[in-house]
Amino acid sequence: MAVSLRTLQRWPSLNLVRASSGWTTARKVLQNELNSIKEAGTWKSERVITTPQAAYIKVEGDDRSILNFCANNYLGLSSHPEVIEAGRQALKDYGAGLSSVRFICGTQTIHKELEQKIARFHNRDDAILYAACFDANAGVFEALMQPEDAVFSDQLNHASIIDGLRLCKAQKHRYKHKDLTELEGMLQADTNSRMKLLVTDGVFSMDGNVAPLQGLCDLADKYNAMVFVDECHATGFMGKTGRGTEEHLDCEGRVDIINSTLGKALGGASGGYTVGPQEVIDLLRQRSRPYLFSNTLPPSVVAGASKVFDLLMDGSDLCEKLQQNTKYFRECMTEAGFTLKGDQHPIVPVMLGDARLATEFANKMLEKGIYVVGFSYPVVPKGEARIRVQLSAVHDIIDIDKCIQAFIDVGREKGVLK
Repeated sequence: MAVSLRTLQRWPSLNLVRASSGWTTARKVLQNELNSIKEAGTWKSERVITTPQAAYIKVEGDDRSILNFCANNYLGLSSHPEVIEAGRQALKDYGAGLSSVRFICGTQTIHKELEQKIARFHNRDDAILYAACFDANAGVFEALMQPEDAVFSDQLNHASIIDGLRLCKAQKHRYKHKDLTELEGMLQADTNSRMKLLVTDGVFSMDGNVAPLQGLCDLADKYNAMVFVDECHATGFMGKTGRGTEEHLDCEGRVDIINSTLGKALGGASGGYTVGPQEVIDLLRQRSRPYLFSNTLPPSVVAGASKVFDLLMDGSDLCEKLQQNTKYFRECMTEAGFTLKGDQHPIVPVMLGDARLATEFANKMLEKGIYVVGFSYPVVPKGEARIRVQLSAVHDIIDIDKCIQAFIDVGREKGVLK
């Protein structure tokens, strides 16, 4: 019988570990840090969801069905019955996990089949699976780029890209966000590098804006560079058939290496991948540390993601529905007087500025039955706190209207709207 979280929290702590003398000092330091976060109004509390991920969810301590506008469940496939059934069947057929890494005894037929589907979906040579896209970003740069090479990275790239580049021994250059003029100056000045790699998010997740991919690819052609794109917030729903930023900006096939996730639009569980030329994938299987030293992706996750690719390659209705929802929400919120960021992407940052206001605003929205979360420093720059709304294909117009009205009501209460 399952034990509730509330019951677990009531269990007594045995406190058997004897703290070192150094811990007394460290404890004071850490407590001061925690207190400063609380005093700044940026403390991040985790709300406990008691239902499957969907348009409507429930949270612990609240019997209401609450509209969820804060998930990466862009296509609504996290609890799709065919995806769930595929995972259930794989659990029965292949077990809970492999208890191993891929090259020892952790590769099953379903892992190879999913990699082939990913490569076919992106029209590339091959793909390699990881436990998460964070791992894919941690594994690709170190394996491919050496001290005689150079990488050029957008300053607002995702934290996983930043961490992955730290592991890489190549020369590192960071250009201003989407500033192709500055990037070209850096490329012109680099005359000695063996290989050059331009690195960008396809969609920048905090702002919902899209990389200038056509211009990046043009510069890559001009200066004999490669292009890498993280497509976590684009794969499955950006572009007419969900092929991502490439398709959205009419430059299919011009990107050399794509990293993306299975944990957002593609089923919402976990897992990531790199897809690209055969030589790149082959080298990653030999050298990529997160691949070589992490357990294999569980069969149920693999099967669920595989079913998602089947659904995507069968039609684009979900992509079209999401695009319609995004356009409607953005237009209505702008008309209401809110300041939004982004480029017609289902990530819609509602800008508030003050961190405490963003937290209080999100709490008021929850009281009105709308699940959103306030984002503040260090997740976003100081002074740019916001509510990051995320649309899904499973939202209908009535759902969106409820969300908009709640924003208007709280906005007036908080003085954001007149």
